[in-house]
Amino acid sequence: MFEKILIANRGEIALRIQRACRELGIRTVAVHSEPDRDLMHVKLADESVCIGPAPSDQSYLNVPAVIAAAEVTDAEAIHPGYGFLSENADFAERVENSGFAFIGPRAETIRLMGDKIAAKTAMKKAGVPCVPGSDGPLPDDNEALKKLAKDIGYPVILKAAGGGGGRGMRVVHTEAHLINAANLTRAEAGKAFGNPTLYMEKFLETPRHIEFQVLCDAHGHCVHLGERDCSVQRRHQKVIEEAPAPGISAKQRAEIGAAVVKACTDMGYRGAGTIEFLYDPASQTFYFIEMNTRVQVEHPVTEMITGVDIVKAQILIAAGKALPLRQEDIQFHGHAIECRINAEDPERFTPSPGQITAWHAPGGPGIRVDSHIYAGYRVPPYYDSMIGKIISHGNDREEAQMRMRSALRETSIEGIQTNILLHRRILEEAQYAAGEINIHYLEALLSL
Repeated sequence: MFEKILIANRGEIALRIQRACRELGIRTVAVHSEPDRDLMHVKLADESVCIGPAPSDQSYLNVPAVIAAAEVTDAEAIHPGYGFLSENADFAERVENSGFAFIGPRAETIRLMGDKIAAKTAMKKAGVPCVPGSDGPLPDDNEALKKLAKDIGYPVILKAAGGGGGRGMRVVHTEAHLINAANLTRAEAGKAFGNPTLYMEKFLETPRHIEFQVLCDAHGHCVHLGERDCSVQRRHQKVIEEAPAPGISAKQRAEIGAAVVKACTDMGYRGAGTIEFLYDPASQTFYFIEMNTRVQVEHPVTEMITGVDIVKAQILIAAGKALPLRQEDIQFHGHAIECRINAEDPERFTPSPGQITAWHAPGGPGIRVDSHIYAGYRVPPYYDSMIGKIISHGNDREEAQMRMRSALRETSIEGIQTNILLHRRILEEAQYAAGEINIHYLEALLSL
């Protein structure tokens, strides 16, 4: 087992990793930017190292600074959390080449899944259902492009092969707009990701966003921990997640779960990963869209219904331990919901940095709060606006909703604006309560 781990992240996920390390008896090193010296996990770490000024590219994305911090503190492993360097294959490779353990997949796996075309090919080979679309990069020939779109059937969506986070994609409804849309998306992809390569898929009008959580050790053993529904989104950014996904049968869960386990086993996957799907309720069909090779923001809902600590599992796997779980050991208990709490204007969605003057966390049966904030903490303007997550668990979805409504009413954050009122609105809304949601649900609600 590792004796010391460097946490290459900030905020709530850094504190979450630190807590897992404490339970395993592992010392922690916190790296931080200059304005983040007062973060909770920095205060609680065994050691801390300032790695640069506020801009991410000079601190949290500064690979030499992170590696140097691990060297001077004699850390043995680096946990990247989510975001920042977590899915950077070059970083993972450099960590390993520098003599440290990377708490995540191997670099070659990150590269494979980071290329959406290669990822889709690997999933198809393993029998995972994929959205109908191009079998490779889009052709440069305009007539060939038109024929491909016609064969797939409009509407289609153009996606950047190296994209992610909802960027580098454009929906096309008619042939008249296809060529111009392709040129624009190529230019955007090249600028944003350094890779102008595109692929094309059938655009599903009202799908749900459902993802499967997997854990795989370095000895060829892999299990899935069921699925999460992440359909409540705004501009491709998740707002509320839950597990299990409403309306998914045990048979569907077993079939898709077995397929994703096979895919991960075939590629020799190591660590925690999430396979994301679009689900068409009309045909009850899953379509693979991408794989995230890291811990997800929404991992707590899976932990709540399975009792499996995903972050501790990541650390144990990176240390070479074999997973003690078999698929038959994974049992699902009740229902869990997560609300992401952001420091932002609840109507305009603009960031709301500033000092938190008062903070009261909710409590009660089945309530969990993952947050790094405290009274007196100053939310910086430089990073993602998420300041925490409230998670509820109940014997069924209705009880989980009731507990979340109560928790949201109890939560008080003063000094800044938050999106708590938006969450309260959603949890009181009849369509959400009935589970009748898709990826366009929230934006339709906000347009009313």
